Amino acid sequence: MKVFVCPSRRPFLVFWTLTLQLILYGCVVFAAEGIDNCKLLYDSKSDRKILKQLEPLINKSFTVENTNEGESYTYVFQLCGDAGGVPGAGVIQVDSKGSEKKTTVIGLYNSTQAIGGSDWMMLIYRNEKRKAFVMISCNRKADMGQLEVLLEEREREQDCFYLFKVESSAVCPALPSKISTGSILLIIGICLLAVYLIGGFLYQRLIVGAKGMEQFPNYNFWVEVGNLSADGCDFVCRSRNREDSPAYRGVPTEALEEEPEERDDHLLPM
Repeated sequence: MKVFVCPSRRPFLVFWTLTLQLILYGCVVFAAEGIDNCKLLYDSKSDRKILKQLEPLINKSFTVENTNEGESYTYVFQLCGDAGGVPGAGVIQVDSKGSEKKTTVIGLYNSTQAIGGSDWMMLIYRNEKRKAFVMISCNRKADMGQLEVLLEEREREQDCFYLFKVESSAVCPALPSKISTGSILLIIGICLLAVYLIGGFLYQRLIVGAKGMEQFPNYNFWVEVGNLSADGCDFVCRSRNREDSPAYRGVPTEALEEEPEERDDHLLPM
């Protein structure tokens, strides 16, 4: 006699449980590392709030090529990540002129300063002799806009600075709701009424097989409610009785007919 033994499902469940835990752990670690990579120069609550709002742009790479007076440079910006693969670099400059590309680090993300307004934010990446200003402005139509070079000051021996601009919806303020609470409740009520009418009509027609006005859901109930409402309105709103009280009947204007005078001549002796 052969006995079939079902394989145990315990190893299978343990495998998928460990896999799910590793995936969740990796996602959390990846997000935390992205934010923590930016070392703020002034670690304040407001600066942390700005970085938190810019979280959708973390580890995104922005590139722009700028040509001026025969010189061509490519700039790469990455928020809280290694721009162009250069460790510690938030903004780099790549000299595209020549056979060998020369890479210069403009700003480091471990020396970041964050400034914010209502619909814009600015990140300042510092290096020993250079500073990069990255202006991120509000554009609701762009999740990640194109990086632009607004100004370059490269002739100084110290404090050379570069001004960049990029548009993103991440810095846009939340739009206030234009629908009031009463309007929301009214919309919900209309939707529920539509579901009730359409669902009841289909049930009465397809399941019950009703025809005509009987297809209306709970037809008998609503008819009775209508009649009772009409009776109540008639009772409350009508001020005149249907029949006048005898005490208030008007005196008839026509003269009463005189009763015929009874004569007793026949009683006299002849």
